[in-house]
This record gives sequence, structure tokens and C-alpha cells, in this order.
Amino acid sequence: MSKLRLGVLVSGGGSNLQSIIDNVESGYLPVEIAIVISSKDGVYALERAKRHNIPSTVVIPRNYKSREDYEDELIKILNSYNVGLVILAGYIKVLSLHFVRSFPNRIMNIHPALIPSFCGEGYYGSKVHKAVMDYGAKITGVTVHFVDEGADTGPIILQRAVPVKDDDTPETLAARVLEQEHKIYPDAIKLYAEDRLKIYGRKVKIFSKEEF
Repeated sequence: MSKLRLGVLVSGGGSNLQSIIDNVESGYLPVEIAIVISSKDGVYALERAKRHNIPSTVVIPRNYKSREDYEDELIKILNSYNVGLVILAGYIKVLSLHFVRSFPNRIMNIHPALIPSFCGEGYYGSKVHKAVMDYGAKITGVTVHFVDEGADTGPIILQRAVPVKDDDTPETLAARVLEQEHKIYPDAIKLYAEDRLKIYGRKVKIFSKEEF
């Protein structure tokens, strides 16, 4: 049986992309990274792809007349590489319903907080961790979810908690959350590749291997 082919969308350094690459190369992930697409030129994620001989390309939103034209180009590229699962790895654009409907329940995102807290429009990168600390939260974490038409509103696949320490800064908290991101994202992709995820409304049920 052919391996699940991933299309990874990036906008920055690509540390989650690297984690996925490492888990593919170790044999933990039974998938193939078919294409990496960046919304920005010159980002380090592209260098990571190059070092591991993974095809990559740059599709810059401002070069297109409309959001739909931009997303149509993404869809065309992903389909040309026979992508079965789209992975958002530090991709900063919010995808439209037009794009989401082209890959129903086949887009994953990772968010550096425990959804539904500290998520949605404007909550990305260090802004999330600053908001967590400003609020005085004692626990934050990581969420992997399927993408729907909203911002961070899709069905939750996996979550992992991270304690907030009294002496934390947004930077130290971000570093500890990122460590968990690198562990939980490959786990979620593996579950999908093994066909162990089923969506029932807002809930995602995880099946054991013995149930299949």
C-alpha cells in the first residue's frame, strides 16, 4: 500500500517541519513528505526541505489578484503532488472555506495553547504565550486539530498540557511548549496515517490498533 503523502504549508523557520522530517526518517511516521509550500521567500523552512531532498516551492499571497486565486494555486500544487493530508506548520494565513472544502477533514493545524482558550484571530506566536501569562493561567499547552472554516475552531485531535511557572517569560514558556509541539504533531499524523481517527460532529475518536 502506498504511503500517505503530506503537503506541508509553512511561513517561517519550520521547526515543526523538522520534527516531522525526523520522525519520517526514523521510521516512526509511515508517511512521505511530498511537497513543502512557503508563503514567504527565504525562510529557513525551505532550507530544511532542501537539506532533506524534499520538493519545495514559494507561493506568495500578494502576487495574486485575490485570495481565491492564491488558494487555487495552492490547491493545484497540492493535487499535482497527490497530497492526502495537508499540514500547517507555522503557516500564518487563515484558510478560506474554499480551500478547506477542497480537503475536507484532511487539513491539520497545531496551536500553542489549549483550545478553546487563547486561540482564534490574532492569537499566534509569542502573542499566545504573552496572553496566557497576562491572564495568570497556571496551565497552557498544545492542541492539534482538524481545520474547518474558522480560526482554531476545528475538531480537536490531541492535546498536551504544559505548566506555567512563576518565573516564566513568554520566551521560556514558548520554548517548553515548542518541545511538546514537536512530540504531539507527529503523534497526530501517525494516528491519521494509520486510519485511527474518526470524526463525530465536534469530537474526534481515537481507535486503538486492536479495534481495526
